[in-house]
Amino acid sequence: MRITLDLPDPLYRHLKLQAAKEGKTLRELVIRYLEEGMRHQAQRQSRPLPKIPPAGRQISAWTGTELWRLIEDSP
Repeated sequence: MRITLDLPDPLYRHLKLQAAKEGKTLRELVIRYLEEGMRHQAQRQSRPLPKIPPAGRQISAWTGTELWRLIEDSP
């Protein structure tokens, strides 16, 4: 699929230079960078979040019915 990208001139020159150093086309280089970025992002998202122990005062989990009972019973 063809797309159009509006790249800043310094970035475009850097990419062209890097592609030339590697003996690749700009297309090949950009595709590789995009694929690497997508893989890296997928790996970061698959890491589990750290468990944080509870701190401070614990609040009981009440049902809606229990809360209404408290409200209605209060003076």
